[in-house]
Amino acid sequence: QVMTDTRADKSAKIVGRAHTLPPERKNLMSDLNAMLEPGMLVRHPDQPDWGLGQVQSNINGRITVNFQEQGKVVIDGSKVALIPVFTP
Repeated sequence: QVMTDTRADKSAKIVGRAHTLPPERKNLMSDLNAMLEPGMLVRHPDQPDWGLGQVQSNINGRITVNFQEQGKVVIDGSKVALIPVFTP
C-alpha cells in the first residue's frame, strides 16, 4: 500500500501493509525501528528494487527514508521493519 503524504513534504509517500499484525510482532518492529537515526543506511524488506536508503528522520514511528531508486518515502514503523545496513 502506498499513499501520498499530505503534510509538509508533498513528494514523500507513506508505505505500509494494510493487514493487522499480532501485537508481539508490532512491538518487535517498533523496537528495531526505534534504533534508526538520521544518516543510517537501510533497505526495505519488501522493496529490494528501491535500493539503499538513508534515514532522514524517525519521529513517533514514522521513518522518512531517501531511497536511491524510489526517492523520499515515509515508512510506518509499526508495519514495516526496515533492515539496517552496516558498512565497514
